[in-house]
Amino acid sequence: MTRCLKSFASPVHFPILKYRSSLPVYQSSFRPRKLDLGPITRLGTTMTENHRIEYNWPKGVETLEDYQPGGYHPTMVGDVLHDRYHVVDKLGFGGYSTVWLARDTQMNRYVAVKVNIADSNPCETEVLKALSALPPTSLPVHPGRGLVPVLEDEFKIQGPNGNHTCYTVTPAQCNLREISFSRLFSLEVARALSYQLAQAVAYTHSQGYVHGGFFDELSIEQFYKKYGEPETIPITRCDREPLPPNAPAKAVVPLFLGKYAENFSLSDAHLLLSDFGEAFSPALEAHLGKDCHTPPAFRAPEAKFESQIPLAYPSDIWSLATAIWEIMGMKAIFSTDFVHEDEIVSQHIDVLGSMPSKWWQRWEGRARYFDEYGYPTESYSENRWPPLEESFEIGVQKWRRKVGSEIEESEKSAFLDLMRRMLSFRPEERPTAEDVLRSDWMVKWALSDYERS
Repeated sequence: MTRCLKSFASPVHFPILKYRSSLPVYQSSFRPRKLDLGPITRLGTTMTENHRIEYNWPKGVETLEDYQPGGYHPTMVGDVLHDRYHVVDKLGFGGYSTVWLARDTQMNRYVAVKVNIADSNPCETEVLKALSALPPTSLPVHPGRGLVPVLEDEFKIQGPNGNHTCYTVTPAQCNLREISFSRLFSLEVARALSYQLAQAVAYTHSQGYVHGGFFDELSIEQFYKKYGEPETIPITRCDREPLPPNAPAKAVVPLFLGKYAENFSLSDAHLLLSDFGEAFSPALEAHLGKDCHTPPAFRAPEAKFESQIPLAYPSDIWSLATAIWEIMGMKAIFSTDFVHEDEIVSQHIDVLGSMPSKWWQRWEGRARYFDEYGYPTESYSENRWPPLEESFEIGVQKWRRKVGSEIEESEKSAFLDLMRRMLSFRPEERPTAEDVLRSDWMVKWALSDYERS
């Protein structure tokens, strides 16, 4: 069985990128999956009243310890949600939700149903409503509006772990980060996707928010015949006791319906910015740095060093830069492994240079990586991250050179200039999303490929 490997145990919170294109044709025996299952590991735990339950669980599914009060709803293939949505397969999961492909029995079409954890942000559906609303006829439609999913239905379900807010959207085909892992987009496709992503963020910001039906004719039976049955693995407790009602009987490996990155053409390069579980409006609420749940590799440094100060639009710009870097290359600019956040901070310094002195002074974990003069410690010297230009060579250019699509010096210079500005330590020095769209690299290189997509 062929599967699409992925570098994370759960998708990142900024942005879960999904593209729309014509559905590829697979043989009925071919059922690609997002993640390699790997060996069964003893990692999942959940709390009961008296003791901690330990699970055997496979790699490639959501963290089973989160099937507890306030956490995931134990959704299973075959469930009918809201007396309407017949669950057919799993599309993905994140730290705040699971996402399922379901057949809408009223409209006879497929939808993506997002089932949030019971303790999820109640504002997500309001954000999506606002972003998908049409402006007054007297105002022009922002070009990024079509890059945000349209909320179709919302409802709540009650389960053993609490009340869960759910909503439906048109299903996209796959997670862009997953198909780009260990694969390389053509240069023109990478440019077009980068421009679209910046445009989607610009639209989100213009509406006052920080991000923090292609196979409808198939019946469920026909869908399974074409794409295969859902891949499930029984969940068992390490102590061999019966499962609690908080957890599902089986884990479902997410289905992959997309293409591999190298097979993308410009006509395929259409994305949707999704997963607004961390979205908020700076004008209406204070979202402090200490409350930011974006993974460290993509999280703006002010979330750590100005933890009592509200985050704002510049934090998205930092995350946008890390996403564009991944689209253009093969290696993330900062480590996406499960490392301590202090190690990510040390990589920020390695790649970008000195951080603001006040942050340096208050960084409690720095002694492990640097001495008082800023030189790397002996134990850290061998693990230092390369500076920006060298990181570009290792993570982007080397791989493009291998496939004959090396980035020319003038474009490289413009791209790195944009990255330096977007990854400025000081939030006030970062460009706005509209500034990013007006940058030399976007205007001279990315825009033309976007217009042809």
